[in-house]
Amino acid sequence: MIFDGLRVVVTGAGRDTGRTLALAFAARGAHVTVSARDPAAAARTAETIGAGTAEAFACDLADPDSVRGFAAALATRTDRIDVLVNNGAAYLPGTGLDDASDEDIVNTIAGAATGTILLTRHLLPLLRASDRPDIVNLVSACGEVGHHRSEAHPAYYAAKHAQAGFAGILSHRLRAEGIRIISLYPPDFVQDDGPRGSGAPLTARSVVECVLFAVGQPRDCFIREFHFEQVRPGP
Repeated sequence: MIFDGLRVVVTGAGRDTGRTLALAFAARGAHVTVSARDPAAAARTAETIGAGTAEAFACDLADPDSVRGFAAALATRTDRIDVLVNNGAAYLPGTGLDDASDEDIVNTIAGAATGTILLTRHLLPLLRASDRPDIVNLVSACGEVGHHRSEAHPAYYAAKHAQAGFAGILSHRLRAEGIRIISLYPPDFVQDDGPRGSGAPLTARSVVECVLFAVGQPRDCFIREFHFEQVRPGP
């Protein structure tokens, strides 16, 4: 699958799944813009990809000023964005409401929900300038109705339900413009490339390959959502 010349933006690309996504797009010919709360982490991802193929920016999705600054900087560097991958969202563990501070709760919801909405809003003009625009949302099974198998904090569940609602209405309203909204709802998954058999946990690599598959489809193919079976514990 070749993405020569595509301009791709990946948030939360300083490590883990975001980094893997950025490397995968770049390996297939895309020019990748990576962002992360930690500018040094974003820079390391860009350096791994190589000069001329990647750019790095700081963007704290929980800070509206940081989001607007990132979007404004992109507007000075490119006339279009072909793929926006909304990956950045801090995971918050803890099954009880008291397992996280007020600050952590606010930042979790602000980063995953408000930050995703604001960044998409401010980058929409650049996406509309593309002749093949895609918005990819790494949501999580925590955003599915009735899902309760993650050890994530209730605030993380709330944030992911907000992302899911945003993705759903955006898909409906932007369909007529040819803008594809592709949302993934993976259960908790592992970052390492271990065994990938039917009984093994889902890996980040498999999630990334789903993204690449959907983005690579012809423009008449609107894959709206990916839902995954979760490995169930034994009896």
